[in-house]
Amino acid sequence: MSNYQIEIEERAQMFKALANPHRLALFHRLSTCCAPGTVCGADEAVRHSVGELGEGFAIAPSTLSHHLKELNRAGLVQMQRRGKQVECWVEPATLEELAAFFSGGQ
Repeated sequence: MSNYQIEIEERAQMFKALANPHRLALFHRLSTCCAPGTVCGADEAVRHSVGELGEGFAIAPSTLSHHLKELNRAGLVQMQRRGKQVECWVEPATLEELAAFFSGGQ
């Protein structure tokens, strides 16, 4: 399989994960690095706990966890346990790769 085909398969898995409205909303929340009216660098990945991410979503914690695991499996979201909490974030490089894909750069 060529590198191009591998890349297309990887992107297809990402888009499949994002096809769910809850996952898309979670990814969008994680991919915006700053709160409105603030400034931060493009290389900063803002981390949120699973509990913080769940605020405003009318879904059970187990369902939220499932959606985050699917985003992680697709390579869109990173997750790390810190004590009792799990932090989630989107690497800026992931957003850059997606932007390059759509602009024809990859």
